[in-house]
Amino acid sequence: MSKTSQNYILTQEERDKLLEKLGTLEKQNVSLQQELRLQQTQSVASSEDLFLELLEVGDALEALLEYLENNDLTPEFLQRLPRSVGAVHRKFLNILKKRQVFPIELEGTQPDFNLCRVVDREIRTDLEDQTITKIVLGGFRCGEKILRPAEVITSLTE
Repeated sequence: MSKTSQNYILTQEERDKLLEKLGTLEKQNVSLQQELRLQQTQSVASSEDLFLELLEVGDALEALLEYLENNDLTPEFLQRLPRSVGAVHRKFLNILKKRQVFPIELEGTQPDFNLCRVVDREIRTDLEDQTITKIVLGGFRCGEKILRPAEVITSLTE
């Protein structure tokens, strides 16, 4: 008899165990499918919430732009403008915060290359070499993951 055409005979006990395992696997499969559907539904809902919140930020910016286009820029308005833009910026940062996305806080004056990227150098005789002189673009992290490193300018002491 060839190896590929062997017949396997199961005892009733072995057959019962296999059927029991198959039933357990089918239950696990159904349970996993239900869990996957639930996670997909939650993911879609979370995305929709994010989009609605971002639309609110967009609406605030649109209203500000419309006001700028259609009104005279009085000294009073220009004085309030930084507060208005700041309020929109805070709203945006709060949206990120709710999703555990936080600005990177750079500590010290020397760049931590895990958290920032040097995009330019400027000659400075009053500072130690590679001292951060300006943060050009803030960085963000989500938990321990760096989403975007901070972009900085550092000193060059020639």
